[in-house]
Amino acid sequence: MTAELVRGQNHPLSQSRLEIRISAGTPVAAAAALGDENGRIHGTEWVAHPGAPVQPGLEVSRQAAADHRLAVDLDAMTETVHRVSVLLALPAPDGGAGPARFGAVAAPFVAVTGLDGTEVASYTITGLDLESAVVALELYRRQGAWKVRAVGQGYAGGLAELFADQGLAEATQLASGIDEAVARGLARSVQAPPTRTSEGDRSRQAAAPAVGPDQGTAPQGAPGPVPPSYGGQPSGGQGGPQPAYGGATDPHAASGGPVNYSHPGRQTSAPPPPPPAAPPAQPGQPARPVAGDATGWSMEERLYNQVWGMFEDLARTTAAYRSAVDFAESRMDKELEQALSDPRSRIGGQGDAAREAARARYSQLVDQARASLDRDVAQLVAEAEVVEPALPPAFARWDNPCWHAYRVPMEIPMALRLGDLRLPEAEPIRIPMLLRLPLERGLWIDSGRTDSPDGSFTDSHDMRRLAMDTAVAHAARLLAVYPAGEFTVHVVDPAGSGARALAPLTQTGVLAGPPAQGAAGVTEVLARLTQRVDLVQMALRGGAPDALPPGFDTSQQLLIVNDFPHGFDDRAVNQLRYLVDEGPSVGVHLMMVADREESAGYGPLLDPLWRALLRLTPVPDDHLADPWVGHAWTYEPPAVPHGSEVLRQVLAKVAEARRTGNR
Repeated sequence: MTAELVRGQNHPLSQSRLEIRISAGTPVAAAAALGDENGRIHGTEWVAHPGAPVQPGLEVSRQAAADHRLAVDLDAMTETVHRVSVLLALPAPDGGAGPARFGAVAAPFVAVTGLDGTEVASYTITGLDLESAVVALELYRRQGAWKVRAVGQGYAGGLAELFADQGLAEATQLASGIDEAVARGLARSVQAPPTRTSEGDRSRQAAAPAVGPDQGTAPQGAPGPVPPSYGGQPSGGQGGPQPAYGGATDPHAASGGPVNYSHPGRQTSAPPPPPPAAPPAQPGQPARPVAGDATGWSMEERLYNQVWGMFEDLARTTAAYRSAVDFAESRMDKELEQALSDPRSRIGGQGDAAREAARARYSQLVDQARASLDRDVAQLVAEAEVVEPALPPAFARWDNPCWHAYRVPMEIPMALRLGDLRLPEAEPIRIPMLLRLPLERGLWIDSGRTDSPDGSFTDSHDMRRLAMDTAVAHAARLLAVYPAGEFTVHVVDPAGSGARALAPLTQTGVLAGPPAQGAAGVTEVLARLTQRVDLVQMALRGGAPDALPPGFDTSQQLLIVNDFPHGFDDRAVNQLRYLVDEGPSVGVHLMMVADREESAGYGPLLDPLWRALLRLTPVPDDHLADPWVGHAWTYEPPAVPHGSEVLRQVLAKVAEARRTGNR
């Protein structure tokens, strides 16, 4: 099964001879840098690039192209090589033509495949903007085995800045040499893949090698011979089959240049097409929705994009309705003002008729807007009815049947469901609130007293209990969607008031240890996690992320803090703020269960802490605003069905997977 990586995620490699497949929407230059155990490049001879495409165990393309095949033989790497970084750069042709930054082109896609074309891991490099060069991914040696890690580190200063960051003294000279080599080959570069056809063919066609002094095939789109397939008869009478990578035939013996290691008969795969669409709707009727009909590389990504497409649709149609109502009100006010400005129409039948006409026009506009909103909401409800049952556990509600067939996953999902979002004008529809993983900020479960939108009032005792139940539900979901052993939960409960709510976590044995109690417990846990953050940061800043102590727990860490500020002194508060600010970048996250007013005694010291956390509530509350149209969305927390044992059953499977080492 292909591992679809996110930034920072790694995956083991079971093969030594590999291909790195690159697909982009515009010609890019590809290179590969060899690094030592600290990631440093010791000289220009450690870089394979278009001007010097062959290094021991490594070969890259000689020109800029929209599609690349990089050949890698890890067994041929010298013992001093511990990393192979795959680099992409936008060419800078004469005259300034072409894009100057990755933010202006489609996100590049990089895949590690075996020689038979089977994908081992893939990574779509998103989030780039002003960068013109990027470290796409790296193959690295760890304890005698090789792994691949998605990096996605971009550099606005181009290759010169990239090489300088990796410790190469000749960074500027090498970058200039690569630019010159790319400029010489731009005339024979492989252009972007052809546009999709009207029939919906979404596959990227395999790029033919470019014409050059070392290659004799025609450029993409030009007439030329059809390449033969491996082991078969030559097509069209054009020669015999080409040797595979590492075969008995010397790949450089047949020609004076590099061999094309890609399978001659294999095409590059693009995002898999969505499931077949529903039959065409009857005239005048809306199309029947289909789960997963958005774009994406996997069903999970398609469902993720479809959910947020529903969010945008609901936000847009509600904004249109509110705008129409505001216009109708302003128009009615204007007409009434005009009618009352004439003394002759203030009294009598003429004035009454003008006022009735203004109100009638107002009602007509509002009714038209409401009918349009109701039509759009009905379509969204129909879509939700087919999407909700199809969601994977990470996106699903606790009452979804998929949890009863739950198995500990092998890969981290791309997002996590934190609850639902709704708007008052569209009560029938609930939009899943999905948060991308890994977490980029901590969570704050607000246990303060609040008036819920439905009019019910919850006292402080009930709010604390509900807040802790909500925190446990969030923590259980995080544990459930991560592979076994890759997510660790710590709990600080100074007064022991959360013991009842924490029972599903403590009784199943999924916590790193018993909940810490008292001031001493708070001090011990905070000191341990603070030390962890310092240690990982030093390793990263020193360019040696793999030099952590043996047995170091590399899993993501979550600290649940209950009853804050009880049990916290000034030092503990400062450590807490440090974890909030520095922890997420090194995999340490915080979940606060607290009432902000109760911590007011610390003054403005904690204001940055609350602003850095994503506030969630244990009861529905209008407090989440989207910057797109400015709606105040009502957030509804994830609720475990009353009397259901699903949460305990899921946590029991997580604990069993940890005990048996099922990763």
